Amino acid sequence: MSSELTNVDVTGDRRPTLLVIADSLSYFGPKGGLAADHPKIWPSLVAAELGWDVELVARIGWTSRDAYWALIQDPRVWATVPRAGAVVFAVGGMDSLPSPLPTALRETLRYIRPPALRRQVRTAYQWLQPRLAPLGWPVALPPKLSVEYLEECRTSLEYMRPELPIIGCLPSVHLSEAYGKVHAGRPAAVDALEAWGREKNVPLVDLAQAVRPDIYSGEGNPDGIHWGWNGHAAVAEAMLTTIRAALAEAGSGDVSAAADGAR
Repeated sequence: MSSELTNVDVTGDRRPTLLVIADSLSYFGPKGGLAADHPKIWPSLVAAELGWDVELVARIGWTSRDAYWALIQDPRVWATVPRAGAVVFAVGGMDSLPSPLPTALRETLRYIRPPALRRQVRTAYQWLQPRLAPLGWPVALPPKLSVEYLEECRTSLEYMRPELPIIGCLPSVHLSEAYGKVHAGRPAAVDALEAWGREKNVPLVDLAQAVRPDIYSGEGNPDGIHWGWNGHAAVAEAMLTTIRAALAEAGSGDVSAAADGAR
């Protein structure tokens, strides 16, 4: 992240901002992707309840590695950190999904030319992925690497804003045909993230616990991986509880004190 941020002094009456760096679970609803300011997605629900602004930096398929790249490369993040009331890393679910075909292959499909060849390769990828997913291995990003990237994020933010509450997440659950309804990598990811959270005092929101009823009720997105509105509401409730506890532990006391700390 830009070293210039260490000398930024934010003044004025702006409200603190909830900075969320996430994957598509943060902005997909029961019928597909939504705008970052949609009022019913969980980042908006949380920010509205706190009386804060929200900056959602997210993209489909993002892992903890992508969150780190966003932190160090995206100027929207740089602009938000000085006025952030809390930062949420809502990634890790993609990390733990089975990825028997190289992640790099998926990410570079869009660059294949000519278009006819790209379509053929994408069709082949989409045919193979669910058929190989039951292997359960390898995952998109091994737990050790997920934790290393998240720790890089944490230490970077701690250097600039040592008082800034940082929240992590445990992976969600899914019933996605695209991944063969397999999530064998989740237990190892949970173990690694929980160990990191304990060691570095990073509170974690268990997305699976929040959204399991929504996913298994069939009321979520038909793709079996993204949530319905009940899932977003449940995540918002869990996130609010965790953020408020983190603010209290950090000495912010309440959201009005957090606003003072972000100026």
